[in-house]
Amino acid sequence: MIPIATAKWDWNFPKNNQEKTGAAMKIPGNVLWFEVLLYMSLVLDALSVAFQDRTPSADLTESTILFANVTAAGLILLMCYFVWLAAQRRKNWPRWVLVASLVLSVLSLFQIVDEEGLKVDSALEVVSCALTAAGLYFSFTGDAQGWFNA
Repeated sequence: MIPIATAKWDWNFPKNNQEKTGAAMKIPGNVLWFEVLLYMSLVLDALSVAFQDRTPSADLTESTILFANVTAAGLILLMCYFVWLAAQRRKNWPRWVLVASLVLSVLSLFQIVDEEGLKVDSALEVVSCALTAAGLYFSFTGDAQGWFNA
C-alpha cells in the first residue's frame, strides 16, 4: 500500500506529470479592484507612519515611539492578511472588519485634522481612506457580489 501512502505527496510534488483536476477560478474585476486599491491604501499607511514625527520629548520616550511604530506595522500586516483572505480566499468577514477599520480611521482622521490641521501624514491618510472606501465599494458591487463566502 505504499502508493496510497504517497499519493497525496506525489500529486503535490512539482516535478510530477499529473495535472490537477478542476479549473482555477478567475477573480472578478471588482474583486481585483478591491484588492489593488486596498493594498495601495496600506502602502500609503506605511508611508504615513514613516512621515510621523519621531522626536523624543518629555511626554514621548523612545520606547513609546518604538512601540507605536511596531504596533502600526503589525496592524498594517494584519490588514494585508484580511485583504488577502477576502480577495483570494473568498471570506466575507474580513470585508466587514475592513469596513469597521475604515469607520474608525475616518473618525480618528476627523479628530486629528480638527486639532492639528492638514499635514503631510494626515493628507496621506485622507488619500488612504479614500482608496479604502473605493476598494470596499468595489467589493460590495458588480461582479463581486457573489464572490465572497459567508
